Amino acid sequence: MPISIRIPTPLRKLTQEKDTVHASATTVQGVINDLNRQYPGLQDRLCDEKGDLRKFVNIYLNDEDIRFAQGKDTPVKDGDEISIIPAIAGGAL
Repeated sequence: MPISIRIPTPLRKLTQEKDTVHASATTVQGVINDLNRQYPGLQDRLCDEKGDLRKFVNIYLNDEDIRFAQGKDTPVKDGDEISIIPAIAGGAL
């Protein structure tokens, strides 16, 4: 059973409008690499020119923010679910 990745609406044009895609890897970085192989350009939307996750991109592994784990080195296994969540900011009360 591969790793399932939930794709937010703004990135679906890169995944042929799929809301869930699958990857095989042992770390979150490996998932990003595999996704970029399958859907070219996706990595550029997730990572900056240094390869770090963009500040407005949050990645959750089974409901846990990877920034509080090992970041992109966080291990993953078959059956895990990753959610890519773009940060929302702005507005006024």
